[in-house]
Amino acid sequence: MSPLTVFLRTLAKSTAIFLGAGVIFLNPTLDLAGSRAVTAQKSPAETAADVLIGALKDSDAGVRRQAAHSLGQMRSARAVPALIDAMKDDNAEVRAQVMWALAETEDRRATPALAAALKDSDPKVRARAASALAEFEDPAALDALIAAVRDSNVDVRKNVIRALGQIGDARALPALTEAMKDADASVRRQAILAIAEISDGDDDHHGSAHPHPMPMPHPMPMPMPNPNPMPNPNPHPNPHNLRNWR
Repeated sequence: MSPLTVFLRTLAKSTAIFLGAGVIFLNPTLDLAGSRAVTAQKSPAETAADVLIGALKDSDAGVRRQAAHSLGQMRSARAVPALIDAMKDDNAEVRAQVMWALAETEDRRATPALAAALKDSDPKVRARAASALAEFEDPAALDALIAAVRDSNVDVRKNVIRALGQIGDARALPALTEAMKDADASVRRQAILAIAEISDGDDDHHGSAHPHPMPMPHPMPMPMPNPNPMPNPNPHPNPHNLRNWR
């Protein structure tokens, strides 16, 4: 992990912790009584995650959306069950933000819920769900993604096809081949990329199963030394030309 990545992740976590404290300040009605007794046993990140998890049930949709965003920045594994439950939120913007947060965690416990969200009534949510599944690369979502290749929304279809390419399972090839006939050119391009990605993955697999080592080159023979070298025809300088040596 590069120093820049470590810095950005640390900054994101610090920001989320700060926002968690802000949620407490702005929402004093949050029920924290049950958590006060064990706060001393938790790290600041765990305490902030628990506060933000509670904020996922706030009465204001903007607060719920911000809580999901902050949990995504923290990549909190302890928040995954609560985020999965928040996928049932009445507000589509909150559900979409929850999908993004789950994608950031890359926790495959969310795969079944994300696969089910491919049938959400809001196309933005369906697109986010497909995008999250692309990050997971979980073969368990394959059937749901194949069924969503014909979604009515262009962005959803592109994200679904990208996810199938990321998973790299050859069982998706018939659906991807059919997607190359899509009315939208960007969908057709994405299908081509996904098919190529699956093909490259198969080549890598076969290559590792049946390696073909390169043959060793034949060494070049070393030249034999001349046993009778020619004598120097002028071993001594011409005495008449000694003036040129001075």
